Amino acid sequence: MTKQNTIVHMDLDTYFVSVERLLNPKLIGQPVMVGGSSDRGVVASCSYEARGYGIHSGMSMKLARQMCPEGIVVRGDHDRYSYYSGVITDILKDSVPAYEKTSIDEFYVDLTGMDRFYGCFQFATELRTKIMKETALPISLALSANKTVSKIGTGQAKPNGQIHIMEGTERNFLAPLSVRKIPMVGEKTYLLLRNMGVERIETIQQMPIELMQRVLGENGATIWRKANGIDLTPVIPYNEQKSISSETTFERDTIDVSFVKKILVQMTEKLAYQLRTKQKLTACITLKIRYSDFNTYTMQCRLPHTAFDHLLIERVMILFDKLFQKRLLIRLVGLRMSHLVTGTYQYDLFDDMTEKVELYSAMDRLRKRFGEDAVLRASGMIEKKNIAIER
Repeated sequence: MTKQNTIVHMDLDTYFVSVERLLNPKLIGQPVMVGGSSDRGVVASCSYEARGYGIHSGMSMKLARQMCPEGIVVRGDHDRYSYYSGVITDILKDSVPAYEKTSIDEFYVDLTGMDRFYGCFQFATELRTKIMKETALPISLALSANKTVSKIGTGQAKPNGQIHIMEGTERNFLAPLSVRKIPMVGEKTYLLLRNMGVERIETIQQMPIELMQRVLGENGATIWRKANGIDLTPVIPYNEQKSISSETTFERDTIDVSFVKKILVQMTEKLAYQLRTKQKLTACITLKIRYSDFNTYTMQCRLPHTAFDHLLIERVMILFDKLFQKRLLIRLVGLRMSHLVTGTYQYDLFDDMTEKVELYSAMDRLRKRFGEDAVLRASGMIEKKNIAIER
């Protein structure tokens, strides 16, 4: 007989807003919108009071202000949110056998087998209580046999609640819910299902899997399985990547500053692209220069968490200008990005750069399709006569 899994999903409620309220209690009970503060900014997170006005994450701040003139706009703080996320990550690391961190405010915990020693739901309840006690932040959870049902359950438990979906009740629990509750059902898929007359998960449960496959391909089969409470996806143990790096050794030692800077621009672009594809952000850059006499020097700087090329290139150039000794030939340059955290563009929405977000998204799609060198900055393009060996 196959052992039933026990999976907990935990999600911090309106995380950015909750952190801001922790530091400024006057925001409690108010319609709060965290994000870029100008009209060009975007709402990264909003309170339940703001949601009552129809405001949601991803909405332009200009529109949000029009919909809720009395709303309080707070500019986000990257480092503050990373700190509290780290505190919760450390609690899980010390308390559970395996956990997966899927974003700055969302976790899966695998408690399979622990019912031999504890009541798993009681253990999850105590763990949630510990997190709230040590951080003073609201957090919701759900426990079930798999990740999909637990994630949907957490949404039903909010705000600041918990729920246990007992084994064998998964289909009944899911049946009355909107198909939008199923992970991976986005706006386009939802509209397609609505056009088919499908609004509730129960309707999918009653459909043959072959019909869903005909309409949506393999994604249709996956959605059907999720609607029926079937998900074999394991909890992937969390190991935070500490840094990424790149080095370039020149075939001939050089003092051509323009050439070296172009190489650094290329290296920065590629590392930043790696960060974005892995949904990571960096808060520390280290530049290394090795001269022809094999003496090596490094310098680093801190910056707000980001994965944007233009912000990183600016800091790299500042480091190079400070570190470069103008009369010595350069043999090697290296670049390392560290203090990594899990995150996406929403961090950078605090900086009122929605056009930049869209631009980077388009560039990354081109790179994913045609290769990393499909899109290059003019400042990083190198004539064929100049050659460097990258590692």
